[in-house]
Amino acid sequence: MNGNELAASRTLPRLKAKVKRALGPAGVFFRGFLEHPRMVGAILPSGPAVVKTMLSRVDWSNTKLFVEYGPGVGTFCQPVLDRLLRDADLVVIDTNPLYIDFLRQTITDSRFHAVLGSAEDVEEIVRSIGHQQADYVLSGLPFSTLPEGVGPAIAAATQRVIRQGGAFLTYQYAGAARDLSARYFPRVDSQRVWLNVPPCLLAWAWQD
Repeated sequence: MNGNELAASRTLPRLKAKVKRALGPAGVFFRGFLEHPRMVGAILPSGPAVVKTMLSRVDWSNTKLFVEYGPGVGTFCQPVLDRLLRDADLVVIDTNPLYIDFLRQTITDSRFHAVLGSAEDVEEIVRSIGHQQADYVLSGLPFSTLPEGVGPAIAAATQRVIRQGGAFLTYQYAGAARDLSARYFPRVDSQRVWLNVPPCLLAWAWQD
């Protein structure tokens, strides 16, 4: 490696870090959308009204493990950590290394675990951090645009990993996630949040 190559190898990582900081979370989220639009499903992160409403039905006093699929730049991560007990864990799973790298750099809470992988493998991931089941699983994945067979596989794995009394929480702009959840869970509640751009459909699929 010559002097120019060595300088470039040292400069490029620092330049990428500076670009991420300059763009901020919204910029990183938008870049992820441009690179993988079928896996992100939205141009902008969800607003505060969606976060507050989505998390309002969680029984935090009995939550030891909270899992999120497709965390993006962490719109839900800090609100979840703010509500979690000190001995509980938050696991986020994403196939996009851009988002996982961003979250690992910005969230230092010891209860936080960012995993580069597929939601289909949630059972193995949960066991790898010392749990057998999850209390709640949150997903913003665009089920209507996932490759054929992936959505049902994720829903089935999610149904198996959630304990009795827990729930699968989904938010989307159409009803695909809610309707898929209804095939695997005995009870599904839903609510539209209009104070979001665009309005968002929230669903709570309960493991009764």
